[in-house]
Amino acid sequence: MTKTTFLFPGQGSQAVGMGKALAENFAAARAVFDEVDAALGQKLSALMWEGPEGDLTLTANAQPALMAHSLAVIRVLEAEKGLDLAKAASYVAGHSLGEYSALAAAGALTIADTAKLLRIRGNAMQAAVPVGQGAMAALLGAEWDLAVEIAKEAAQGECCDVANDNGGGQVVLSGAKAAIDRACVIAKEKGVKRAMLLPVSAPFHSSLMQPAAEAMQAALATATIKAPKVPVIANVLASPVIDPEAIRRHLVEQVTGSVRWRESMLWLGEAGVTKFVECGSGKVLTGIAKRLVAGSEAVNIGTPEDVAGFAG
Repeated sequence: MTKTTFLFPGQGSQAVGMGKALAENFAAARAVFDEVDAALGQKLSALMWEGPEGDLTLTANAQPALMAHSLAVIRVLEAEKGLDLAKAASYVAGHSLGEYSALAAAGALTIADTAKLLRIRGNAMQAAVPVGQGAMAALLGAEWDLAVEIAKEAAQGECCDVANDNGGGQVVLSGAKAAIDRACVIAKEKGVKRAMLLPVSAPFHSSLMQPAAEAMQAALATATIKAPKVPVIANVLASPVIDPEAIRRHLVEQVTGSVRWRESMLWLGEAGVTKFVECGSGKVLTGIAKRLVAGSEAVNIGTPEDVAGFAG
């Protein structure tokens, strides 16, 4: 029997028009967007479909928007294709904010609560560090150990952390702007193929996010979290969690911790997963899955055409 993992994208996959065709074609999708709009007291769906892109890219909007598109896909698959996630998926996993989408898809969080938590998360992450004082850079052609070495050398008393290990020689550093600039120079000296600053508004997944972690600890303390109907791969563990209190704790740790995506994919491959279904915007995670899990099949579901072609 094929073991399948449903994947949920993170920030950077958003695009103006995301989810619009789903809403136009399926009542189940419209219901999700209406629920998110109501929870936030904002027509986020209008921003998703019409832009402007600059506003959609803002962390506080991009995070709930990506979740809304992902959950609209899940609800449409349930309504149109008879998807039962508990039977169809062995695991669910999401990249950074996508972990919240995965939890919502698995029934651990309601869609409304997830939207509110992601709005708090986005605002808190943006407010944690004044604009311009933090930065993130992708090291292309560097593996984890080399990235850690570069980060240590570049820190010089400032924050320089390994934020994302995406696999395939792509590791992201995050921290103080000056330290990240130094890291880019050091990376080139150490033979890294390319070191490029990322167009982000804050140094996510670094220790500079501690104020945001405290905000999420407060927000999650009062959130209702149920045991998910499918085990969720925690970003900070690179292994599955089902206990609600563990989920709560790891979501707080995730704000300042590394997204261990490469290890998560390798863990899933070793667990026998051979099919990945990415729900929502973009195809970043399907690309990574195919690269890291040899012989696996990976599909993206984001449009009515994708839904029509979905075979379960």
